[in-house]
Amino acid sequence: MSTIRGHAAAQAAFDAAAASGQIHHAWLLTGAQGIGKATFAREAAIGLLARSAGHAANDRTRSLIDAGAHPDYRILERLPKDGKPDGDLARSITIAQVRSLQPLFATTPSLGPRRVVLIDAIDDLERAGANALLKNLEEPPAGTVFLLISHAPGRLLPTIRSRCRLLRFEPLAERDMRAVLGDLLPEASVEEQDALVRAGCGAPGRALRFAGLDLDKIDVALGTIARDGDRANVERVKLMRALSLKAAQPRYEAFLDRVPTFLAEQAPYRAGAALRDALDAYDEARAIAASARSLSLDPGGTVFELAGVVARLAR
Repeated sequence: MSTIRGHAAAQAAFDAAAASGQIHHAWLLTGAQGIGKATFAREAAIGLLARSAGHAANDRTRSLIDAGAHPDYRILERLPKDGKPDGDLARSITIAQVRSLQPLFATTPSLGPRRVVLIDAIDDLERAGANALLKNLEEPPAGTVFLLISHAPGRLLPTIRSRCRLLRFEPLAERDMRAVLGDLLPEASVEEQDALVRAGCGAPGRALRFAGLDLDKIDVALGTIARDGDRANVERVKLMRALSLKAAQPRYEAFLDRVPTFLAEQAPYRAGAALRDALDAYDEARAIAASARSLSLDPGGTVFELAGVVARLAR
């Protein structure tokens, strides 16, 4: 299996199991969303299938998977509602998708003794689909390895969890975050990469959602407000005007995500009443951001209100 940034313990555990020839038939990959579980699972699948086919290198296996043409690899994920690649995704992975695996399981693997089924994410399986999958986990088809990605394993059926070997993924260290973002966003400025590292909270996928949205400028404004209180509302008005336009919707969404995490970052540097202010501000900012989305609140007013919450840190 190729090297993944971070996650050395998870990689070592999986590689050891794969090399032993007695790999467990079902693996549950758990951790925060965007942390790299899907990337790891895909690389794991490539390694398993390449070894199964007796390939000295993974290139042919990778090419087949990239083309959607590997006969021994299947991925189940939410599909676009209207069948268009850029359409909105369905709410769940359906039982029909799970049942579509049965013809595959009725045959032997094509290119070697092993096949891989990746489900991203098993949290998205509708209840009937989860029950259908459970039958395959209880009586696994010969040579099949299931890689099940979960952001919230506590919500899964206990019977599914009990049949899987658990592989936990922790947030990436700062140096690994910088390395991943450097690989994926080589054109980003140092300031933007710094902001993305902070916003990502150890999850590169989360950080990438903010790429190209001038998050570093938002952070500068929030830092100024938190330090000086912005009593004349200069910074608040600038943010309100910049983020309330219809064309600024992606930046507005990023702002809703960023303010609570910005406030959480302040807590470790405070004590006593100042710490209590930061924690209260964090809770309030999360509630405002959630309401803004669920109730479609006015963006300008929401930005001004959230910036006011940040301003309390200057007291």
